[in-house]
Amino acid sequence: MKGHIKERSPGHWAIVLAVRDPMTGKYKRRWHTVRGGLREAQRERARLVTELDQGSYVDRSRVTIADYVRSRIDQWEAAPDGITARTAQRYRQLLKYQINPHLGAKHLQKLSASDIEAWHTALYQAGMGLPTIRNAHGLLQAALRDAKRNRLVVFNPCEDQPPPRRKGDKGPMAIVRDVPEFVAQLREHAGPLFYPLAIVGLFTGMRLGEILALRERSVNFDTGVIEVREALEETAAHGVRFKPPKTGAGRRDITMPQIVIEALREHRRKLLELRLQMGRGRLMPDDLLFTNLEGQPLRTSRMSSDWGQLMERIGRPEITFHALRHTHASQLIAAKIDIVTISRRLGHSNPNVTLAIYAHLFAKSDSAAAAVIDEALG
Repeated sequence: MKGHIKERSPGHWAIVLAVRDPMTGKYKRRWHTVRGGLREAQRERARLVTELDQGSYVDRSRVTIADYVRSRIDQWEAAPDGITARTAQRYRQLLKYQINPHLGAKHLQKLSASDIEAWHTALYQAGMGLPTIRNAHGLLQAALRDAKRNRLVVFNPCEDQPPPRRKGDKGPMAIVRDVPEFVAQLREHAGPLFYPLAIVGLFTGMRLGEILALRERSVNFDTGVIEVREALEETAAHGVRFKPPKTGAGRRDITMPQIVIEALREHRRKLLELRLQMGRGRLMPDDLLFTNLEGQPLRTSRMSSDWGQLMERIGRPEITFHALRHTHASQLIAAKIDIVTISRRLGHSNPNVTLAIYAHLFAKSDSAAAAVIDEALG
């Protein structure tokens, strides 16, 4: 028998199971207490043995949601192919502010789909946006997926209770609609630092962290190509540091339009003049193109904040720096550039990622398809 019954005291029974550890192959004893008569104990033993046979048995645990999700984030960050420190920081914020206040103290094995539904409602009534609720749900669902794989829970209640969705809740994607006018505003108001930064972002689609990581060797003015090989990242745990792209597609070469070449040339000329004035000499291959006065990397958080203030001053508060990347993608889509080329230029892992983000920017009318058929038929 995989389990036997022992009477510990009148009306109290112990069911002892021999449970095989899937990692070591060895058997361990697991004790379950049952109150009642012998028949109740026999029924419970039969149920537990059935779970063992079906592979649905899990060890009893009192680990809480908060402790388990925290441990998974730590593991995901420490893994060789794990998440970045910035992603881990965002996950810990979701755990602290969206998960822990409502579910953190609950035992992992007692979480139900109704608990998840009530959690969604509580977050929404507290004024939380639907995208944030979905992000928190996604984090919890991923952690519970690991718990199920590791035989800590029988099922994943997040799969039974999906996050709330409402048509149009995200609103339109913020992009620059009148690019020439925006460039004119940048020339007048952006200053010697933000003008070249914005021009690179607007006409290459590079992320802020990728631009701030550009070095002297990264830009080839003869071939007109920018080599993207790393990005600057800032987190509370690690401060400012450089990291390689998350995927192989992020390591890419981007051809510069003339406006980017001119902006970077002028920025580099001014940088060389400043270095000579400060006695630093010429730029070495590893020297950064965008630094503070001490030659140190710029902090992405400070740059994003300063950019927001700049946009407020020129009356475009909805345009974040990342919106420049979205604008570049919209320009390429409007120019009918093929999706594979757009995906490669943006550094997405595959075209499906690009489509998922920018599907709404593609023409919804199929009139072009009809025109092609009409032309083929003469």
